[in-house]
Amino acid sequence: MKKGKKVAIIGAGNVGATVAYALAMNGVCHEIVLRDRNTEIAKGKALDMSQAANAARQHTIVSVAEDASGLAGSDVVVITAGSPRLPGMSRDDLLMINAEITKEVVRDVKEHAPDSIIIMVSNPLDVMTYVALKESGFPKERVIGMAGILDSARMAHFIHEKLGYGAGQIRASVMGGHGDDMVPLPKFSTVAGVPLTDVLDEEEILEIVERTKHGGAEIVGYLKTGSAYYAPAKSTAIMVEAILKDTKQIHPCAVFLDGHYGHSDVVSGVPVALGANGVEKLFEMTLNEKQKRKFAASVDSVRGMINVLKEKNFFN
Repeated sequence: MKKGKKVAIIGAGNVGATVAYALAMNGVCHEIVLRDRNTEIAKGKALDMSQAANAARQHTIVSVAEDASGLAGSDVVVITAGSPRLPGMSRDDLLMINAEITKEVVRDVKEHAPDSIIIMVSNPLDVMTYVALKESGFPKERVIGMAGILDSARMAHFIHEKLGYGAGQIRASVMGGHGDDMVPLPKFSTVAGVPLTDVLDEEEILEIVERTKHGGAEIVGYLKTGSAYYAPAKSTAIMVEAILKDTKQIHPCAVFLDGHYGHSDVVSGVPVALGANGVEKLFEMTLNEKQKRKFAASVDSVRGMINVLKEKNFFN
């Protein structure tokens, strides 16, 4: 009989390791297993985190899976593995490289943790979630991409910066793909329950929306040699916690659309309730014509990348 909840994290770089640390600190699971190409670095991080968990008086143990069999028994598998875009590399080059990495990793998950829920964090996020779904053969409810919580958090922070008050009371909503094509929804965003449109004018909201779209690039501009990881990791940990605690909390996540919002055979970010079965319910919000057009454009952008993979017979 299983003693407690187990989370596997594939890719122990900045994002993966910070997800593990966040989960170890809140004690939401009994066991965290890191799997990475560099086993020695993963071992060092796991040992450090296990000691931190003891300092925090948590029961979580962090260890390393030296081979894929260490994934066995995982309730949730977080996949952050992937290559960054290197100089001279086209978007399509990066797409193929990360699709191949995702395919390889998901085969291991399918073999050793067939009952797990997969949370994709690797970029390009929506397409990698589609690849993981097709490669695993898992039900669509059990393959979920992390993007909307991060984008919503970025938008909420920019709203706070603009207002100067309301920290922790701002609820921002976004839909669509992760990146330039995301669709922030000011209509569904509030400050302590007050609609955003009541506290900011249209020009200010537009400025926030544009900054949200490029929120990741802004951080890359400061860091120079890397990208954001604290907010992506915390956003991922929130999803893991909702699943393990079966909270049924509603979060925007990248999921497979099967006729939802008029789109099929594609992955995009929409509000869903997360629980023990993964996606417990998918919500279809009422969008105005402008929002529908923006969402359709976002979906088409993801579909274009999926079609690149299909043209190369990637799914055969």
